[in-house]
Amino acid sequence: MKPTIPLSLYIHIPWCERKCPYCDFNSHENYSPGVEPLYVSALLNDLDQQLELSSGRSISTIFFGGGTPSLFSAAAIAQILEGIRARISLSDDCEITLESNPGSAETNKYTSYRETGVNRLSIGVQSFADEKLRHLGRIHSGDEAKRAIDMAFSSGFQRLNVDLMYGLENQTRAEAIADVETALSFGVSHLSWYQLTIERNTAFWSKPPTLPDADVVEPWQESVRRLLSNSNIYQYEVSAWSREGEESRHNVNYWQFGDYLAIGAGAHGKVSTGEGVYRFQRTRHPAHYLEEFGGSTTTSRINTLTAIPDEDIVGEFMMNALRLRDGAPISLLCERTGRSYDEINTTLKSLEARGLMVSNKERLATTPLGYRYLDSVVESFF
Repeated sequence: MKPTIPLSLYIHIPWCERKCPYCDFNSHENYSPGVEPLYVSALLNDLDQQLELSSGRSISTIFFGGGTPSLFSAAAIAQILEGIRARISLSDDCEITLESNPGSAETNKYTSYRETGVNRLSIGVQSFADEKLRHLGRIHSGDEAKRAIDMAFSSGFQRLNVDLMYGLENQTRAEAIADVETALSFGVSHLSWYQLTIERNTAFWSKPPTLPDADVVEPWQESVRRLLSNSNIYQYEVSAWSREGEESRHNVNYWQFGDYLAIGAGAHGKVSTGEGVYRFQRTRHPAHYLEEFGGSTTTSRINTLTAIPDEDIVGEFMMNALRLRDGAPISLLCERTGRSYDEINTTLKSLEARGLMVSNKERLATTPLGYRYLDSVVESFF
């Protein structure tokens, strides 16, 4: 393991009040508060079995994802964070993010979450238009979304992300822009703005809604880019926009091919060792996860690590790093994959000749055209 590689921690809370028809994440209905102490214990048992993978590093970011982590009480979140601190050190400026959905039962917890040490919220608004929310199967209203943002700020959260979707059923350009304008009116400094796509294993896959064509929504992106730039908010990743210094440090660590431990049902982790770069995944179903980690066992399961094949390591790096608008230094490729510039020079030159990559021996980055066709660029490195 190279000591310069930062280490994060992802925590998956797999329950939602209701499964959205577009969601292909590992989320499950039928949440009951009675599961909290069992799941907290399982999470910490899971972490115990990963501690040796930290190689003495501190945790620089923590992310509670889901599902809907804000279904959990502040007391449960506090127990998790206290258990983590008892097992591994956190950096002095550790970024701790918790995902939340709008709704009075959850937003009323914001002050308590802040007191546990959570210092960044991500609110899944998706749209402020009630009709669009109904089409998406969301259980909150536009007014509830606005109240959630207000309450987050009034609860002392200075760092806040708002999730918004575009390309929704019957959505117009004006409606998509109105959602962004509404978020900006609250002074939000970070937005995740992404196009609705229909994924397998979702209700929408079986009964797809009629969505605007790609050539219809593509011009919306430039309109939103101009709107956000006028508020000093810039695109730093495919679907992430922020003011300078407000980027999600946790997600940037993913995209820069950093390391992350991962606890919870279905959680994915990545770690670097002296022998290579490895990924792992926990069992997906909450009941099975509780069976596996809910007892007092501390048997190591590190043998579940799967090495990223040598032939895929550069492609894996590019798949992440080129999502960043500014790309990544070539030195980062060398540090985190063990590969050199010379090994990818031929591919780079070909992409540069096609106008897809910037010609720069210090930095790996796409041109605007390459960013538009990012999947094709990344495929070139596999």
